[in-house]
Amino acid sequence: MVSYIWPMALVILANIIYQICAKSVPKAMNPFATLTVTYLIGAVVSGILYFSLTQGADLWKEYGRLNWAPVALGLAVVGLETGWIYAYKAGWPVSTGFLTQSAFLAMALLCLGYFLFHETISWSKILGAIICMIGLVFLNR
Repeated sequence: MVSYIWPMALVILANIIYQICAKSVPKAMNPFATLTVTYLIGAVVSGILYFSLTQGADLWKEYGRLNWAPVALGLAVVGLETGWIYAYKAGWPVSTGFLTQSAFLAMALLCLGYFLFHETISWSKILGAIICMIGLVFLNR
């Protein structure tokens, strides 16, 4: 049970910190300059964790296993972070910006999960999605 809960707890905590940091980027600072620092720190920490937590660590061997996904993930992360920084610079509030994107993201992933990964869509999931959309009306008034 713990192995099921701790990753989600980490995602939630990291997202809280992430949103606070993205909102706190100086308005005068170019988002791409911000991201150079962000990715430098991320690369250093990832390297330290990789070598600290992996017995017989061989980074070149790991790189030999690459496919398209890590490259696309890198591009997606740049898009996500750039989008959030610009959204906050444009005035989106932390309290509703994340909820707004999450509701639309949930709708998109519900469809993608069905079409790409053959996940089941139940009536309760459809109802939940409808409730999310209704919630957006109230959140963004």
